[in-house]
Amino acid sequence: MTNCPECDEPVAAEDRFCESCGRNLLVRTTPVGGPDGTAAALCACGSTEIDEEGFCEQCGRAQPVGRDRMEFVLPTIAGISDRGRRRARNEDSMAFGHVHARGVAAIVCDGVASSERADEASQAAVDAANAVLVDALVEGTDPERATVLAVAAANRAAGALARAEAPDVAPSCTYVSAMRTDDGAVVGWVGDSRAYWLADVGNATPSRRLTKDDTWAAQLVADGVLTEAEAVNDRRSHVLSRWLGGDSGQVSPHVVALRPEESGVVLLCSDGLWNYLPEVEDLDAARTRGTTPVELARELTEHALAAGGHDNITVVVIEVGGGRGR
Repeated sequence: MTNCPECDEPVAAEDRFCESCGRNLLVRTTPVGGPDGTAAALCACGSTEIDEEGFCEQCGRAQPVGRDRMEFVLPTIAGISDRGRRRARNEDSMAFGHVHARGVAAIVCDGVASSERADEASQAAVDAANAVLVDALVEGTDPERATVLAVAAANRAAGALARAEAPDVAPSCTYVSAMRTDDGAVVGWVGDSRAYWLADVGNATPSRRLTKDDTWAAQLVADGVLTEAEAVNDRRSHVLSRWLGGDSGQVSPHVVALRPEESGVVLLCSDGLWNYLPEVEDLDAARTRGTTPVELARELTEHALAAGGHDNITVVVIEVGGGRGR
């Protein structure tokens, strides 16, 4: 016997719906509008002892509220979004869902700082995309087609926030998503938020980066104008060539499929993490093997914070394979 996540009434393991409130017990998602930041259960010092006024009982530090620090956990998937140490607000957003026996879907969007209401754009985009991807899991829709539809929905949602009198600062964001089913994972992206495959030790499918940035510098590397080393230090390294929002036009995502032979995790993140750990070798060296998704998300977030936390940091970790419960 467990309890309904909506009303906390007892439910049986075989129940599909809560008899008290009608909640679908087979589908669980992050809240629309984003997780409540007050739900974060771990202080930066590592303590879980937070008093009723929001202060850590171990180090005395005031805990972040609202969007400053969002943390959410579902079966086989977890995410953290943190304001970082230098930004005035968190303009990243994340959303994900778990459908029993079908799989999980997740999205990370990074609000473009030069646009207005970038936090609203990223949140609207992840909520719209999550609804499409979770419905696709329920209905058994092809993940690649669902990813294209999710990006279109996210683009419309972000674009709807634009003001006609201010087209130059239309709310906009980047996008990366993943759908994991029994057949593997499908990743889609627009912009420079990234996805990585991090393999367990001895995996026949080695760790690798799954996305290529939509930036002017990345395009110059692809065209042979710059080397990878030159691009890292180029002023155009973070200038986006594609994004979502009112001034983006119709956008089709890049889509890749991953069918690993063994277990590992798919990592979605904003540049607040990959600025410090850009290569898959960096991520593999920084992570502890055998941790849960939320433990790994915390570990990588704390690494970025310790390295300076110059930008908002969002990390979503999805377990893949290995016979883990779905």
